[in-house]
Amino acid sequence: MVLLRHALLVIHLLGFAALFGGLLVQARSPEKQVNAAMRDGIGTAFVAGLALVGVLQADDIPVDNAKIAVKGVVALVILVLVMVNLRKPRIPQGLWALLLLLTVGNVCVAVFWT
Repeated sequence: MVLLRHALLVIHLLGFAALFGGLLVQARSPEKQVNAAMRDGIGTAFVAGLALVGVLQADDIPVDNAKIAVKGVVALVILVLVMVNLRKPRIPQGLWALLLLLTVGNVCVAVFWT
């Protein structure tokens, strides 16, 4: 189970890295859009995060349910915003900034919430 837990954690982190990279690659571009890295990244991070919590609980490892709930809701908001705007040729600068802020915020919750 330890190997599965670590593999899911790596997949979860790679998903958020893809999302973050998909956002940052557009930083200098005047026209922003939802790209495949953002879509695949948040989908991977969300599913791997759910699976990771399931494996932790199945292994009787205590989890902070409040922290997991906050991270889950933020990730779900990102997922919905990405999927709703997937087929649009452009997204507003404010939406791009919100997605970036939510992504960084979710990482901060993971790291700083003890």
